[in-house]
Parts: sequence; C-alpha cells; structure tokens
Amino acid sequence: MAGVLERSYIEICGFERETVSRFREITINLAGVGGHSGGVKHADSAGGFSYEDSGKLLSVTSNRYIHWSTSGDTVQFVEQSLDTNLLNNAVRLRIAHCPLLPGGVHIQETLNNILILIATSQTVHRLVLPHPTHMYHSDLVTELQMQSIFTDIGKLNLKDPAHCYVLSFAQGSQPTGPSTTAAWISPQGEALFALGSPLGGIMIITLPPHDQEGTVSVVELKQSSVIQRIAGWMPTAIRGDQSPCDLAISLVAHQLDDDTFVFALCQDHKLRMWSFKHQMCLLVTDMLEFMPVGRGEMKNSLGQAHKLRLCFTSTTGLCLAVYLAVPKRSQFCVLQLVANENSRYSLDHISTLFSTQETLVDFVLTATDVWGLWLDDDNQTVVKYISFEHNTAGMWNQVFVQPSPPEEVHTGEDQDPRETYLDILFSPVRFSAAAIVKALQIYKRGTERHFDLSWEELKKEVVVTLESELQASVTEYEFSQEDYRLLQLEFWSKFYACCLQYQEVLSNPLALHVSPATAMVCILKKAFVSFLLPCLAVDHLYLSSDEYFYCEEETPIAEDSDMSRDILLLVQCLRLLNEYLTDDMVYEMEKALEHLLSPERTSQKIFEALLASDTATGIQDIENKLLDVRNPIGAMNLLLRELDLETDAETDSRPPSGQSLRVRISLSQLYGSSVASSLICQGVCQTSMTRMLLCRDLLILQQLYLHLGDKIFPAGGSQLLQLQQELIPRCSHLLCTYHLLKQMSLTLSSSVPLDILNTDLQHLSVLELSDSTAHPTIRSVLSPQTVLELFYQNVARKVIVSQIFSQQDMMANESVLHWPQMISSVLTLLCQFLWPSNPSFLFPECLMGNCQYAQLQEYVRLIGPWCQVNVGSCRFVLGQCYLANGEGQKALQCFHEAAAEVEKEEFLMKLAGSDDETATTAPRLLYYNKVLRLLEDIGLPELVIHSATMAISEAVNDERSQAALWTRIFKHHLDLGHNTQAYEALTQNPDPSRQLDCLRQLVVVLCERAQLRDLIQFSFVNLHDEVVGIIESRARAVDLMTHNYYELLYAFHINRHNYRKAGTVMFEYGMRLGREVRTLLGLQKQVNCYLAALNCLRLVRPDYAWIVQPSSGAVYERGGASPKRNYDGEMSGGPVNQQIDILELKDLERECILARSRLTLAQQEPSSAAIAGGASSAEMVALLVQTGLFDTALMLCQTFNLSLTPVFEGLTFKCINLQYKGDQDQTEAWNWLAANQLSSVISTKECSATDEAWRLLAYYLESHPSQNAEYHRCVIRKLLSHSVPPPDWLVNAQKVIDAAALLRLYLNYDQLQSASELVLEYVDAMLGKGYQYFGIERPLSATASLVWLPYTSIDQLLRSLSESQINAKMYNNLKDKLSEYHRLVEQSSSHKLMAR
Repeated sequence: MAGVLERSYIEICGFERETVSRFREITINLAGVGGHSGGVKHADSAGGFSYEDSGKLLSVTSNRYIHWSTSGDTVQFVEQSLDTNLLNNAVRLRIAHCPLLPGGVHIQETLNNILILIATSQTVHRLVLPHPTHMYHSDLVTELQMQSIFTDIGKLNLKDPAHCYVLSFAQGSQPTGPSTTAAWISPQGEALFALGSPLGGIMIITLPPHDQEGTVSVVELKQSSVIQRIAGWMPTAIRGDQSPCDLAISLVAHQLDDDTFVFALCQDHKLRMWSFKHQMCLLVTDMLEFMPVGRGEMKNSLGQAHKLRLCFTSTTGLCLAVYLAVPKRSQFCVLQLVANENSRYSLDHISTLFSTQETLVDFVLTATDVWGLWLDDDNQTVVKYISFEHNTAGMWNQVFVQPSPPEEVHTGEDQDPRETYLDILFSPVRFSAAAIVKALQIYKRGTERHFDLSWEELKKEVVVTLESELQASVTEYEFSQEDYRLLQLEFWSKFYACCLQYQEVLSNPLALHVSPATAMVCILKKAFVSFLLPCLAVDHLYLSSDEYFYCEEETPIAEDSDMSRDILLLVQCLRLLNEYLTDDMVYEMEKALEHLLSPERTSQKIFEALLASDTATGIQDIENKLLDVRNPIGAMNLLLRELDLETDAETDSRPPSGQSLRVRISLSQLYGSSVASSLICQGVCQTSMTRMLLCRDLLILQQLYLHLGDKIFPAGGSQLLQLQQELIPRCSHLLCTYHLLKQMSLTLSSSVPLDILNTDLQHLSVLELSDSTAHPTIRSVLSPQTVLELFYQNVARKVIVSQIFSQQDMMANESVLHWPQMISSVLTLLCQFLWPSNPSFLFPECLMGNCQYAQLQEYVRLIGPWCQVNVGSCRFVLGQCYLANGEGQKALQCFHEAAAEVEKEEFLMKLAGSDDETATTAPRLLYYNKVLRLLEDIGLPELVIHSATMAISEAVNDERSQAALWTRIFKHHLDLGHNTQAYEALTQNPDPSRQLDCLRQLVVVLCERAQLRDLIQFSFVNLHDEVVGIIESRARAVDLMTHNYYELLYAFHINRHNYRKAGTVMFEYGMRLGREVRTLLGLQKQVNCYLAALNCLRLVRPDYAWIVQPSSGAVYERGGASPKRNYDGEMSGGPVNQQIDILELKDLERECILARSRLTLAQQEPSSAAIAGGASSAEMVALLVQTGLFDTALMLCQTFNLSLTPVFEGLTFKCINLQYKGDQDQTEAWNWLAANQLSSVISTKECSATDEAWRLLAYYLESHPSQNAEYHRCVIRKLLSHSVPPPDWLVNAQKVIDAAALLRLYLNYDQLQSASELVLEYVDAMLGKGYQYFGIERPLSATASLVWLPYTSIDQLLRSLSESQINAKMYNNLKDKLSEYHRLVEQSSSHKLMAR
C-alpha cells in the first residue's frame, strides 16, 4: 500500500446523473381504510438491508443490498449491487391514506424468500419475493446485468387478506395510530408486527405463513395479564390499568432460543423486555439510572426522542444501545442481555457514551461500534462512530462528510460566467440531476417538465433557458461587455442559488445503514445514497477539524514520536496557511495548473501576495510554529512519500492459476456495477482534490521556508539547497499529478456514434492491442460516464481484482469481502494505474481504444511539461488523436518522435510485437510496420510514404525490411499517380523478386491508366529484358482488343531504336489479330500492324531486314501458367522441334497486301469478316470475286502469282447476270462497280450497270494481257457455257489474237452458225478481204509469207454441218468458199515455185 489507513472515513455521494424516473409505480387501495391518517404526520424515514451472504465472493448476493425511504403514504425500494447492474430494481409503493410509521419497513431473509414487512398508521402488509439464489437457473451467473427481486412485484396480489391487515385503530374512533413498530418472521414462517399502542402497551399482529392457510391473530402485551383475541378484536376495553407514561416510543425484537423478546423503550425512560412466548414482561430497567447527573429533572418529563437499537452476534450475544435524548446531556448506553441459571434475565451495563448535542437523526449498533448520524445547527450532516468497548477518553472517530457546494462561485476576470457555472453545476461530484431539474422547473415557472432529458440535453436546456431570460431582461440595444458580464453573473448566480436549495433538500439525511457482512456504511438521504470510504492518514490529518486535530499525539505516517510531532506541526501550519488563502489566490494556482504554468513560480507569487496582504500576523503565527519543527526536511520527505504513488510494480492482468471457474466468474464481476464504478471513481476524485490542496499549501509553505532561510535552517545552505532542488520540484510534480487525476475524474466521456466507433475500432485493430482496450462498453445516454469510470469498467477493474486476489487461495477459503480493506485497496491500485510516473500506460491506451480523442489530447497536454515517463507512448497516442481529427502531418510527426522510445517503453514494445517471424527484426522497424499498417488502413498514402522513408533509415543492415519498405513506397507512389517516384522506388529495391513484382505492377497499372508515355520513357537500367518479358507475357495473356500491350512494346522498342524488335512485335500482334479477332476492327488493326512492321524493317539495313515467325499453331509461353499434364497425370514435355520461319521484307509485304484485301472485303461485306480473317490468298480471291472486288482480287493474284482466270470468270458471270436479270440487281451492281476503278470514258449517253460491267471486263482484258489470249478464251468460254453470245468487241479482239481458238470454242459449244461465219470471214481475210481484223499482216499472195487455216476445226465444222439438212446452205457456202480458197492457194503456190 502507498498509504496508511486511519480510523476516520470520508463520504462519497452517489449522485444520480439520470433525469428519467426509473421507479415503477404501484398503488394499494384497501377497503375499510379511512381518509384520516391517525392525526399524526410522520417524518420521512429510510433504512437498509444487506443479504446474509453479501460478504461472500462466491454468493449470488455478494455486495448486494436493499435500501428504502418513506414519505407520507409512499415507500420507495431500490435493490442495488456493487458487482452487477440489476434490472427492474426500483419500485415506488403507495398505500393510499396510510402514512408509514417511522421504521415501519422491515426486511427479513429466509432460505427461499425475501419478506418485506410494512407497518403503516392503519395497516400492516407482507410482501413475499423470491430469494436471489432461486431466481437464476445456475449458480454461475455470467451476465453483466441481472434481474432484481422486484422484477415480478407487479404480479403479487397486494390486497390478499393473508398478506395485509387493517388495524383496529383505523376502524375505531381513536385519534392516533401506533407510535412505533417492530416486525419479524417466526421460525414457523408467520409474520409478526409489534405496534406501540397509542394508549400504552404493545399490540402484536400475527399473519399466517405465506404458504399456508390461516387467520390473522392479534395479541396485546400489558403488565397485568395477557389477552389474546382473533382478528378484528377491539383492545380498548381492557386498558383500564394502562398509563400514557408506558407508551412505547421505540421497539426492537429478536428471536432467542425458542422465544422472541420484544424490547420497548417507553416515554417514562424505562426499558421493558417482553416474552412473546409467555406473553409477559420479563424485565424493566430504568434508563435514568445510567445517567450520571440530572435524573431528577428527567423523571418529571416524558422522553419523546429516545431511540433503541439491537445487535446480536455469536461472540457478543444480544446487545442493546439506548439513546437518551436529554437536553445538553444526551448519551448512548450500551447494555448486554445476560441470563442466569434460573432463566432470569438482566441487562449488564457495558458502556456509556456521551455525544455532541446536535440533533440525532439515526444511529446503528454493531458488534463493536456505535455509529451516529446528526444534523447540526446549520443543518449540516454530521457522522461519527465510536467503539463502545475500546475508546480513548470517549473520543469519537471522524467521518468527513462531503461538503455542500459553495454558496458563491468565484469567477475570474478572464472566465466566462456561463462556462464557470456550468462546470460546477454539471460536475459529477457537485449536484444531482434531480436538483437541477427541479430548479429548472421553478425557474421556468413550472411550464414544462424535463424528466426525459439526457444529461447533455439538460445542460443545453439550462443554457437556453438562462440565455432567454437574460435576453428578455435587456431593455437597451447596446451596452458594454462588462455590463453584459455582470448581467450574466446575476442570472447564473440566481439559478445556482436555486439549485443549491434543492440540493440541500435532496441531501437531507434520513438514516444510517451498516452491513454486518461487509462493514460497509451508507448514509441514506432523501434522494440518494452516500457511502463511507476509509480515509488515509495523510488525508485524515489535513481534513480533521480543529478539536480532533489538536488531540492527535501521533500519526501512523511516522515511525517515532519525534517525527510524528514534526509532521503534526507541519500539517497544522498547512491548515493555518489554507485559512489565509483568498479566492483569487486559489484561482491563480488553478489557472496556472490549467495553463501549464510553473507551480513553483505561481506559489512564490501567491506567497508574496500573502506577505503584502493583511494577513501578516497570521503568517507570523505560522513562522513561530515552523520554528518548533525540529526536522522540517524529514517531515516534508515523509509527507511527500505518503503522497507519492509511484511504484515499479509490473502490471499483470492474468488471473491467478488454479482458480475454479466459479471463482473466476465471481472475480470478473466483483465491483463491476455502475454504482461501484461511480463510487470508486468519485473516491479517486475526492482524494485527488484533497491531496491537490495539500500539495498546493505545502508548496506555498516551502516558499515560506525559503523566505525564512537561516532562521529555520541555521546549519547552512545544504538543507535549503535540498529544499530548493529536491523537495519543491517534487511537491510541484505531485501537485500537477493530483490536478491531472482530478481533471480526469471530472471529465465526461464522449458518446461516439456507432458508425464512427466501428470505423475507428477497425483502424485500431491493426495495432493488435486487443488484450487491453479494444472492447468499449456500451453506455447509457442517460447516465454519462467520466473517462475514469470508463477506464475502471473496461480495463482497470479486471487488473485490480486480479492483483488483490493473486496471493489468496480462493479455492480453499471464501474470503470475506470486507468493505474498508477492499475499497481502500481498489482505490490505491486505481490511483497507481492513473499515476503518470508509473510504467503502466493502461489509462491512455483505454482512452484511445474507446475513441475518446479529445479527452486523450487533454491528458497528454496536461502531463507534457513535467512527466518524463512513457513520453514516446504519449506521443504515439497523441498522433492517433491527430489522425482521428484529420491532422495527418501532425500525427506523422508524433509517430516519428515516438519511435526513439520504442525499446524503452512497455506500451510501444507491445505495440511493436514480437512474432517468431519478426524475431530478428529491430523493434523500431516493427513499430514502423504497425504505423504503416495503421496509416494504410485509414487511407493516407502520402503519410505512408513519409513514414516508410523514415523507417528506411532504421533498416540500414536489414535488406529484407528495406525491400518491404521500398515496395510500400512504390505501391503508394503508384496509387497516387507519382509515376516517376514509383519508378525510383522500384530501382532502389534490393530484392530482385520484389523488384520484379513491382515492375510488373508498374507496367500493368500504367497501361490500364493509359500513361504509356511515362512507361516508355523510363530508362529501366538493368531491367530492360525484364520489362520486355513482362510486357510480352501480359500481351500474350490478355484480350487483344481490351489492352494494348503490343502497341506499348512497339513504342518501347521504337523509343530505343530497336526497329527490328518493334517490327517483330507488330507482326506478332497482326498474326494474333488475324487468328483471334476476326472482326472489322480486328482487320483494321491487323493492317496497321503489318504496315508498322513494314516501316520498321525498311528502317533496318537490308541484311537485317528479317524477322522470326513461330510456325502456325505455336503456343506462346505465359508466365504463371500451370504445367500441362498428360492422361497419366505426368507432366508433358514441350515441343521438341519447333519450326521457325524467317520472314523477309517481301514476305511481310505480301502478308500486308493479303491483310488489306481482307479488310477491303470486310468493309464491303461486313458479314464476311469472320471468314476472311483466316482465308488464304486463293480463298481470298474467290471471296473478293464473289463480292465484286475485282481490283483487289487482281492485285492479290498478282502479288501471290495466282492465275487471273477466277477473276475474269467471276466478272463474266456478273456481266451475264446483269445482262439477263435486267434492273433487279442494278443498285447492288453499282455498289461493287464503284469499288473497282474504271478508266474515265466520256460518253454522251447514260450507261447502265450492265454496260459498266462489260466495260470493266473489257478494261481488265485490255490491261491484263495474257499469253495466247488465255483470259479472252476463259471469258468467251464462260459466256458460251451460259449460252450467251460473246459481245462483238470480245469476238473481234479474239479474232485478232487467235481466230482458230475462237473457232474451237464455237465448236465446243455447238455454235455452228457462228463458227461458219467465222470461217467464211477468216477465209476472206486470208484472201485479202479484211485481213487486218484477224491479225494477218499480209493476205495470201505469191510474195507473202505462208498462211494457214485450222483445217481440223474446219473439218469438224463441215462434218457437223453436213449432218443436218438445216445447215445445208451454210455447208454449201463454206464448201464453195474453201474451194475458191484452195484454188487461189494452188495458184499462188505455183507462181511462187515458178519464181524460184
């Protein structure tokens, strides 16, 4: 422990921060109950009940209790647990027209049920509720929320006669009801109520067991006899011997052995003990006998305010405590019931305790102590306790109650009044929500109700209301800023005073409750419950009132009496100094702490102000007392040691080994409810505020020591030097630390929208800190948490409980949860986890994990100037805050600054991680890796680049890390479009495989972005072949029409003047287009590819103007393709002898012409594109002829040395069709005629498509001469085969070229007449008539060259003509012509012979 516990306690108020009422309303209206209430109005009362096993860790009822309060005819029940949140735990029960008696609620626990017994002025009631141990299906309750025993109270029949009874007072005419009550459950299960009769005596009402049938019975206990009557009996007839002096004013009952004893403290100051079994009074004791003085005066007066309490334990037996309310001489008498051998009882006096003369509200008797609750003359709460057996001179132990909020709020000149008042009103430790709501309703004159507002909405409503009132009060249009500020102060102070009044009413104490099982003490107030926490010794000294402080002779802080004396004197000086501090001085220090100014300088400034003020005499008194301190340096050292919570203990949140599942579950829930969380964190707040004031006063006192100098330290400067260089900085450090703890305990957490929360947690998940903080608690909007509560619930509680129970054997011993010890341990450990000088970094880590970035920034700001622990961790979480706020550059700077502390701080080492695969990597590199992942997950590539660049300097000797970092830099530069920087990062990568991956990605991405210029202009030093290989691989693997990798590769080679490679690429591109993309667009691209290839080869020297072409059907090798296997599953080998073709320039030209022919065909006839794409040259000629593209067909035939015959035959056939089909195909004919070039002919008449076709045929025959008139013959043959007579121009042309061939054609197609006419003309031409039309240079003559006739054909013609009579004339004419010819031939021959 960092502190020593004292005997005193400090009060912590459990203010509700909910404005919505959580009580369920239930009303009971009983028949026979009148509208009167017995003529007496009872004061509000309260009480509490703790379960028998509430102190056992493994019990369902551990740390579980019920408290109630009454007001008029209404009682409110609330069940709470410090371990789990209870659902449906609050109920408000109204028993119409029946005011509850003081102490009229009693709760008793049985094995199966919780029984609530209620006594009013007219009725008694019994509520039977299930015991918590029987409400759940299993003993292992793992839920964070559990159902309360009040969950099903609405299902009870509260009017059942077996559970309620109307008193005879209500049915009679008596003006008053019972004066006091006690109740209990008998061993048989009966409910018994003891009521003090208004006319004296005790009436006992017995309700039958709740699970059995029976009748209600009434018994009256009186001194002379015992009379029993059934229900409805009127006891007024037998009271002749009763006296009003015997009126019971306080009753208690207890079962002992087989009897029940009822103790009645009567207004005649006598204590009577009744036996219910024997229905007789066994003992009467006059309490005045225990009064030392004033007995005579008291005998003549009635005791109206005496109180009686009972306590029974197995060790002390049955003890009674009687409070005698005597003016100016009130006292407590503790008595013990003793039985002698004859079963006669007596009361032994144990102790008489005198108390101060405040008004007693309530008191509790425990096995060792008497706890008292008073109200003083100023209506302030006073709580004290004393041991009735072991006390020093009757000195009561102090309880430092939480002071009321200040009546006036000091507002500095530089403070906004609205903000100042809001900070106080909505502080978690100042005002309850109910007080603010009531004040707001009064302030708004009750026009609206504000029960359904959240904490933040209530705050806004207060601001709007006051601002509206302020604006409405302004009558002038213009006024100064100072006037407006004064107006603000007026309105806010008025509202504050209203809140203060309601807070005082709601804080009115009603009762005390002390848990027998856990020793937890609660003060039950009108609107809330406060708890008492043990006070540490140093706080005890500073907070003690003067009357107690000056009685202190030693303190547990010091080990010897001399040092104790010095410490007491020093603290006395601190207390005196505190009295002289003005509000301005207090504000000056608070402002300095908030604005991070030097506390030392500020304390010096305050001290100088004290010297200059009117308190010089007081300062002189302090100086005189300081002179009595023998060892001030040692005393201050001890004080500072007690205040310092710095520890070197390591945080271990792992549960102790060997614990059972039940123990682990119980530990996981211990002190986990919202009540416990609020209570513990307010305890931290109160402790921090107290110690902050102590450190402030000590710092000012140290300035006084410096001022006195040699007066205090006559030995010289060593002690002054130690004070100046060690103690003052240490005290200043503690002051700043406690100010930090106070701020964090007062700062509310932010409600983060769910979508933002999920996004931020997803980003934080990359840090892999899930074992500590990454599970935020879902909080109710109606009950805002402070960041300290958030930390305690999510992180600290588990670690604290684990540490507390780590040394205990929970398997063998069910430890009792002793409240003072447990809560002091929890508070100390929680403060140590919050202590910024300790190694633990759980608190900032929790804030970061729960997205409380504004609060985390404030935390880092406050500790920045003076805390030198976890500096790097603070920079990291600050960077995370900047990231969340969109300030990336600031975040990067913080991350970089944190890197220097990675190997020194636990949080950063955990952040960096230590996986097996990264065991050899430097911690800083691992840290940077996490930062990079975080920035990448958020989506900040620029910051990733900067951070990775910083990390590279840490990886000088780690090539693996360098490669990873350069890869990251490359990736993000590429994503941002920084192509040049990405290329530079690629070239810096030391890992060839990563470099190749980056290169591949660079190529692909730039191609997809069409940023090819950047790609081809990069130098790619030592990477040329890799680039080519990547582009080739991509080109052969992707769709040709979608990506342009071939064009990229072409440009790449052209840019490097490698024309032959460029030509090869484009030729390959064209080949693939012809095979894979048989569309018009594909054919266009193919032509362009071949043209580009031609251009490239023409730029190369002729000796190198060739390329290599894989043979048809060759398979391109693709990177990353899976290996091919044969039928047996074995890997098949690649082709052994792959045929290689060498293509020269002329080969490319031919391929280009063929491609252009395909394109021309596809343009003319788009449907033929798919066929043309794979057609050979011969097939293309046929397709072109069929389409009518004769020019292209002729060019193709000439290029590939093909016969023109198919072209002429095709054209001839089209002419025949046009000749005989008329105008049907004219439009189509003009289309294909237009695709062929005709020589321009001037004509005066219109030409038909048929004429143009014939003219085209004639043009082709003329422009494409052939040997032996082959093309003419094929045309004529085509015409004759379709029985079409050849046109004259064609016949004449054939006559000139080869008339004999024409004759044979006529004969072959049975054109006898045409053949005959041809022979006749041919013979005439031989004889000189028209010989020029047959290509005969000179006709028949003796001097001419030899001539001849195709006699074979002529004979064949004559034979054919002779076979038919129809051709007889033609036959004769031909014979005659031949005869004449033969005669002339003979004649010419003879002349020639003669001439020789």
